[in-house]
Formats: sequence, C-alpha cells, structure tokens
Amino acid sequence: MRRMQNKLYVTFAVICILFVVLIGRLMYIEYTSGKKYEKIVLAQQAYDSTVIPYQRGDIVDAKGTVLATCVDVYNVILDCKVLNADPDKTDETVRLLHQCFPSVTEEAVRAQLRDNPQGQYVVLAKKAPYDQVNAFQSLSKTEDGQSTTAGVWFEKEYQRVYPYGSLAASLLGFATADAGVIGLETQYNDVLSGTNGRSYGYLNADNDVEQTVIEPKNGNTVVTTIDVNIQNIVEDAIAAANAEMAQEGVTLLKEDGSRVWENDLGSENTAVLVMDPNNGEVLAMASYPGFDLNDPKNLSAYYTPEELQTVPEEEQLEKLNGLWQNYSVTHTFEPGSTFKPFTVAMGLDTGTLRGDETYFCDGGEVVSGREIHCVNRDGHGTEDIRMALMNSCNDALMQMSYSIGPDVFSRYMSVYGFGQKTNIDLPGEASTAGLLFSRDELERTASNLATNAFGQNFNVTMIQLASAFCSLINGGDLYQPHVVRKVVDDAGNTIKTSDTVVMKETISKETSDILRDDMYAVVAEGTGQKAAVEGYAIGGKTGTAEKLPRTEGNYVVSFIGFAPVEDPQVVVYVVVDTPHVADQSHCSQSSYIAKNIFSQILPYLNISGMTEEAAE
Repeated sequence: MRRMQNKLYVTFAVICILFVVLIGRLMYIEYTSGKKYEKIVLAQQAYDSTVIPYQRGDIVDAKGTVLATCVDVYNVILDCKVLNADPDKTDETVRLLHQCFPSVTEEAVRAQLRDNPQGQYVVLAKKAPYDQVNAFQSLSKTEDGQSTTAGVWFEKEYQRVYPYGSLAASLLGFATADAGVIGLETQYNDVLSGTNGRSYGYLNADNDVEQTVIEPKNGNTVVTTIDVNIQNIVEDAIAAANAEMAQEGVTLLKEDGSRVWENDLGSENTAVLVMDPNNGEVLAMASYPGFDLNDPKNLSAYYTPEELQTVPEEEQLEKLNGLWQNYSVTHTFEPGSTFKPFTVAMGLDTGTLRGDETYFCDGGEVVSGREIHCVNRDGHGTEDIRMALMNSCNDALMQMSYSIGPDVFSRYMSVYGFGQKTNIDLPGEASTAGLLFSRDELERTASNLATNAFGQNFNVTMIQLASAFCSLINGGDLYQPHVVRKVVDDAGNTIKTSDTVVMKETISKETSDILRDDMYAVVAEGTGQKAAVEGYAIGGKTGTAEKLPRTEGNYVVSFIGFAPVEDPQVVVYVVVDTPHVADQSHCSQSSYIAKNIFSQILPYLNISGMTEEAAE
C-alpha cells in the first residue's frame, strides 16, 4: 500500500514539474515570440484593414484667407457579392447609382454584377463630391430608415483645391498624389503632409469583431506673408497691361507683318513683386502668363483643340514647364537702369563720389575702343548726380564708374548680394554666381565696368534686386526675403515662426536718405513720372535693358518704386520681358502697371499721402 502511495506521489510531483516547465515555456514563447504567433493566428482569421487618409494642410494668406485646401471626395465602391445576394434591391440600387453619379451607367453596373458576381471591391466612380454621395444616401432610405439599396459603400479621400483658381499660381504651386510639384506646395511639402491612419478589424476566437483604429495625423497649415487683396490688384494690373500690349502686337502683325510674336499674350513674361522693405516679407508675387491651379496641365488657353492633337508631347511639357516657372525667382536678366541707384550708392558710401560732382553728357563714351551710347544720343548736357538719375543718363554713370573703380564696384556687388542666392523659401531660385564679372575682369576691360555701371552685361533675379533695393531705402538693412510667416498645427497652435533676418548692412543711413530723395525726383520730374500717383510721395527708378542677341531689338523694361519717400512701407517691382509693341525700348507699361498698383494698394494699406518734406 505504502509503495503504491509513493508511486502516486512521485507521479504527481512529476506531473506538477511538467506543468511548471510547460507554463514556463509558454511564458518564454509569449515574451520572445508572442507578436510573431499573434500575426500567424490573425492571418488565419477573417481580417480587414482600411487606410484612413490624412488631410493635407492648408495654405493661407497673412489674414487667414484660404489659398489652398482639401475637400472631401469619395470613391464609389460596389460589392457585387452582397448586391447579388439581395436581388430585390438590385433595380433600385442600379437606378440610384446612375441618378446620383451620372458617370456611372446602368449598363456598366449590371455588367459588373453579371461578369464579376463575387467581386467585393469594384470602383464605379472616383472622387465623387460629397453632395452626390449625400444625395445617394438620402434617396436610398425609406421613411422608417430602412435601406432600399445594397452592396454600395464609399471610400473617403481628399482632393486639393485652390479657391482662387489661377491667383498666385506659380507661387503657391500645386500638389498631386500627396506631393507638392512646384512653389510652396513643394517647398513646404513635409510641413503640409501628414500621416495616414488605419482601421484594423478581425474576428477573434469567439467570432466577435475586434476593431482597432489609429487616427490619421493631418498636415500643418502654412501661413504666408501674401495679402490676397494685394495679389488680386497686382494680377489685375498685369492682365490689363498685357491685354493692351497684345492688341498692339496683333495690330502690328496685321499692318506689315514685320514681327511675328510667339504668342499674342502681350509679352513673353510679366512679373511683379510687392515687398515690405522693413522686414523682407513678400506681400504679392505674380508671374504672367499663368495657369489654373485646379487644372494645371490644361493648355487650351494656348493651343486650339486641333493643335493639341498634333503638338508633340515634348513641346507640351516644355510649355507647361515654362508656365509653371516663377519668373521672380527662377529667371535671370540684365536689370538695366534700375541698377543705377546701386552704382550711385556705392560711390557715395565709400566717398569715391562726393555728391557734388557734375558730368557732361554728349551722347556716349568711347571705352576700350568702342562707343557706348547714352539713351539720349544727342546728349543731356551738364548734369549732377540727381539729374543723371532723373534722366537715366548712361554717359554720366559711365563717368562715375571711373571714379568708383573695379575694387569698390566688385566689393559692393557682393555686399548687395548680387551673384548670391537670397535663400528665399521657394524652390528653383536661379544662381547668378557665374553671371557677374570678377574684379579682375572689370579691371582688365574698362567697358565691362562702364556697362555694368548702368545695369548691362550682368544678370540678376527679381527677388535679388528687390531685396537689395529695399536696403537702399530702409537705411541699409538687407533682409532675407520670405513668403511664409508661420506654421500652425491642426489645432491652430503655432509650431514655427519665420524670424526677420538681417543678413548684412549694405550702405549707411545717410546714403540711404540721399538715395530716397534722388529717386523721389525721378518719379516727380524724371523718367519715372508715368508711375506717379497724385497725392503720394513715390520714389523709384525705371529700367530698359537690351536682351541678347542685341541685334534682335528685344528688351526687358522695368520699374522699381517705393512709398512713402520719408518712411518707405512698400516696394513695387515690375518687369515686362519682351513687350509686344512696336518700340520696346520706349515701352512704359512697367511704369503704368506700377502706377495702377500703387494707386490701389496705398489706400488699402492706409499709407498716408505726400509729406511736407517730400513736397518741398
């Protein structure tokens, strides 16, 4: 008996030890490989996973007006298996699908039910607007809430939309498949993008549905420095001027056919920058011709339907790339006489010009064995520095360059930031590093220095020259230009701000005061009179630069101005590249555009009129 009991004790002990070992082993497996086996189990069960898309962040103007946003759209999904299992609802489902979603035909739905009877994910329509989805859901319900349809569900997505169409198109850019293509959409793509969420569902061992939802993280909102009202004013002024130039271009072509333009848009390009000279903020940035942000690949404005059928795809892509370019940032050109204030400033700031010099203009200078003409071939006669700017005299500026010399000129080109990128927060900024003469090249060939002094034979970008010009009139501070003020999250909390950055000091306050006064005279009495606005003290400078090759007679005409003279609050820079008019070199459209803009934005910005000091 005792022997039997001992055997039972031993057996019980062995079984207990085995249970302890087994439990220990299970705990070890759970700790080291639990996730692995959980996935294997889940893979053998009915399992469902659905992506919950994030919403791309908005782009808004400085006052919160939405410039780019996302709206709900839906893919219409048909579950053939479910609908075929409920034949009493087939006719009503098919009828309502066609009624609410016109692109979905009854024949197409019935063909899917017949040819793909077990299909559970058939996309009938993509990106249907909410009002169509809402209509279907409303019409498919009876008064007591019962559904009259079956097998139809909706997959939510977001579609990028631009409420103002083509407004600030090249600045904003557009997004495709959750990625920015150009402009702010690509520059701030990481900020605007979010993270998709996901809904997980599966049947557990008890056949209960287990559901886990990971919510999406939406993108952040980019708050720009742009003012949508100023942007509208700028683009309307550009459109009006180009309509006028286009009419003249068509008339010229009909009269003698002496010049055939590549298009009848009025100019090859027209661009405008409006900036706050005291912090580097861009208030408006426009390029013409433009495009519709909601349909960026549409070329119907530039080709007839017949032409689109025959134009090679490469040519169409080249045209689109041209339209999508932001001229203010991506194009380089010779600035012409808008550079003359910079030459005067470097001379005054270093003392190589005293300020009381006079120059005799006889219509040109012979430099390095070549004759370089003034804009007035008959000559302006005797002029001081202010008069040279007022008359935009090339001869006087060339004579100033002799005093300034290559050392000072080359050094100040760097001080102003020419040849360097501004690092504005936009993609595609062009480099002009290889488009300036070096100090040795200026010294070796006197004509290089002479022509550079009045803005020819070197290249700039609009944003480069505008930023440097702001420093001429604000007392000498060169600010880094920017188009984004801050970034806020989905809850409206500020997560990043764009600080005002002073990159360097270009000239002294005393020199800046002289320049402002001289450029007021340019608009009040000189070549810039067509940009003057009654009641306001505006300063500025006109520019006309002959393009390469010089023999073709094409020009870039421009005007850069500021107001008010005593305390500048706004700068307007207008560039018209190749105006389609008979005499490009005397085209005043850039000044007219500036006048149009100034006359509207000065009252809008509550900038006061002419000061007593400016009037004197």
